[in-house]
Amino acid sequence: MQVELGFGAGVQTLCVPQRNLLGVLAPNEVEKGLTGEAEVVRALENPIGSGRLASIIRPGEKVAIITSDITRPMPTATVLPALLRELYAGGAKPQDITLVFALGSHRPHTPEEQKKLAGDFAFSQIRCVDGDVNDCVHIGTTRRGTPVDIVRAVAEADRRICLGNIEYHYFAGYSGGAKAVMPGVSTRAAIQSNHSRMVEAAACAGRLAGNPVREDIEEAAAMVGVDFILNVVLDEHKHIVRAVAGDVTLAHREGCAYLDELYAKPIAARADIVVVSQGGAPKDINLYQTQKALDNAKHAVKDGGVIILVGSCKEGLGEHVFEEWMTKSPSSKAMIERIGKDFQLGGHKAAAIAMVLQSADIYLVSELDASFVRSIFLTPFATVQEAFDAALAKLGSEAGVLVMPYGGSTLPRAKV
Repeated sequence: MQVELGFGAGVQTLCVPQRNLLGVLAPNEVEKGLTGEAEVVRALENPIGSGRLASIIRPGEKVAIITSDITRPMPTATVLPALLRELYAGGAKPQDITLVFALGSHRPHTPEEQKKLAGDFAFSQIRCVDGDVNDCVHIGTTRRGTPVDIVRAVAEADRRICLGNIEYHYFAGYSGGAKAVMPGVSTRAAIQSNHSRMVEAAACAGRLAGNPVREDIEEAAAMVGVDFILNVVLDEHKHIVRAVAGDVTLAHREGCAYLDELYAKPIAARADIVVVSQGGAPKDINLYQTQKALDNAKHAVKDGGVIILVGSCKEGLGEHVFEEWMTKSPSSKAMIERIGKDFQLGGHKAAAIAMVLQSADIYLVSELDASFVRSIFLTPFATVQEAFDAALAKLGSEAGVLVMPYGGSTLPRAKV
């Protein structure tokens, strides 16, 4: 069977013998109604747990719209026209609205990237800025000790609207919702404090109730105040198939429930070989982002198996602390020992990779130099077919194979 896997702006093709293939974890067939901008309009007209946005705002109020940065597939340019029309209907003026790109711990954008993300319609009308973590307002501290230090453009606004796409997150449970605030427009120290709870067992993909990371995120957002969210769920082609709007928690929960219908994948058993891709750009822009697919794939592989991680990583590792941990650690095990004693944002992803390496080999298909990949404890390949052939040679001709073309969005749930 031939399977195409996203790789940067293109694809890589894998041929798997039918006798080995246990399954291709594609999205579930679910009933779909409106899509794209029409679905966004429907959600705005039918908010969950709140009134319509046009009835919430008041003329003259300063409005901050928080949206994702370039490492996320959030289609900001598609949703903003309908959102701005709703704001204008409530009396907001373009000069009172600021679009804030939530960088978290990521790099700033170029002006061209900002324009591409916002779209011509919004970029020509409203102020668009990157969140400046060097100019923050201290709001308080959560019960778990996380400082709530928020980018001034957001903290001092009269109204705050959070955008985002909902997908599985390997320790916050799901993306979207209040995550636009924490970590989106928070300081590195705040993010580090919040993310340090990823080592707790309840901090895992697909879990909300009792998840210490998610609960801390939502407490921080409640302290700041979020007036409205507009979140979307994307299909495997990055098209909007569901939008939810309204209350920061209630609307988010409905979006998460739809995501489960679409992407939660029960599997009969774990596989010897799991081939996983983030689905291509922008999700595989660097290893820091591509790791998310790896973390979902770990739920599908047997102990002693091989995960073939497919991602361009054309911008390298993607984050300086992550790079320091990956390149300077004497062994993968040393990263796990270090995270227990010295939690660092960025290092947490290195430790997450190291934890997978304790039970499975990781073959990385990327644009990174082969010798560099070996130096960070992974096995390099230029093509997914070469990596698969090597894994089959290692584990035997009868090895069972699962393929995850959209690994960052798909969550395997093994019965055994």
